[in-house]
Amino acid sequence: MEGTALPHSEDLMLRSRRRRRLEAWPQAWGRPHGSRRFAPHHEVGATASDFPTVQSRSIGRRGFISLLATAAIWSRAARAQQAERVRRVGLLQGLPESDPEWQRRFGAFRQSLQDLGWSEGRNITFEARFADGKPERLPALAAELVAANVDVIVTNAAQAIEAARKATSTIPIIMASVGDAVAAGYVASLARPGGNVTGLTLVATDQSAKRLQLLKEIVPNLVRVALVWNGNASGNRLQLREMELMAPGLGMTLQSLPLRSGDDLDAALQAATRANAQALFTMDDPLVLSQRARIVEFAMRQRLPVMGEFRSVPEAGGLASYGPNLLDNWRRAALYVDKIFRGAKPADLPVEQPTKFELVINLKTAAALGLTLAPGVLAIADEVIE
Repeated sequence: MEGTALPHSEDLMLRSRRRRRLEAWPQAWGRPHGSRRFAPHHEVGATASDFPTVQSRSIGRRGFISLLATAAIWSRAARAQQAERVRRVGLLQGLPESDPEWQRRFGAFRQSLQDLGWSEGRNITFEARFADGKPERLPALAAELVAANVDVIVTNAAQAIEAARKATSTIPIIMASVGDAVAAGYVASLARPGGNVTGLTLVATDQSAKRLQLLKEIVPNLVRVALVWNGNASGNRLQLREMELMAPGLGMTLQSLPLRSGDDLDAALQAATRANAQALFTMDDPLVLSQRARIVEFAMRQRLPVMGEFRSVPEAGGLASYGPNLLDNWRRAALYVDKIFRGAKPADLPVEQPTKFELVINLKTAAALGLTLAPGVLAIADEVIE
């Protein structure tokens, strides 16, 4: 009856029923028990089944959260796919592919890349072109690498670098070794190379003078030296100039024997014989290096010592070599490739100079030539081949 107070027990039952309904409302709104969100005053007494719009609102929010999670997964997958994109390294080489010297250099380069996380077949592949000791083929081979859309070109020696530069001004070019990159115009400076070329320069002009001095210490009575070099290589021309300045002070006269191709070698060696050369001096270049076996064979017949720039000469039977450790250079060239693949620009990567030099002497050849090497010379040798 209106206005009549309910019995105490009935009032308690009603309050208990309303409290249970209030506890059910937050769940109907998609909120856990204890939420600060309450139903409107006019809905007091309703149950969860009376709020169909509230239930659909809860499903929408869960769907939105699921959508965000899916988007995050897609984003991570896209980043992983980008990180694992296979990069293409172009290799432009003057030596034949089968040359042991090239195989050693490439092995050091590939291992260094692998140590940096670049695994062949997974995220990196190699496109190699070989001139086989014929430098006239380099421009066409460089054009092939550009057409193959490689991500970077790695090469060494003046003519190969020049061919790559003419073929592209956008693809990064890494020099594994070259005489003087600044003097040759390949880079603006060592600190700020500019353009698309960077890497390692031997600055080999002063080293050639040092090699000439070492040859004089090994063969003290030496006077006439024939120089076998690539007449088309700018770096070799710079070396020749330095040696011509050094020779008079050592009591030497130099005979220049430039090659344009391997076909010129026989005539050059015959000219050395006519001039009564007492030693042969070879400058590093793929053209000359590819002919090292023929040069050493001729020199041994004529009993002439051969001085080279890199260890491949005494390993082939020449007397000695002095110069940078080229395997170390190729390992360091891999560091440039890694930096470029991770976003660096070649124009901003300073050009480096060699840090490891080595004097290698072939004692077996010295004995065959009847040379007795001074103890002081052997003491400074980094390696002696016996």
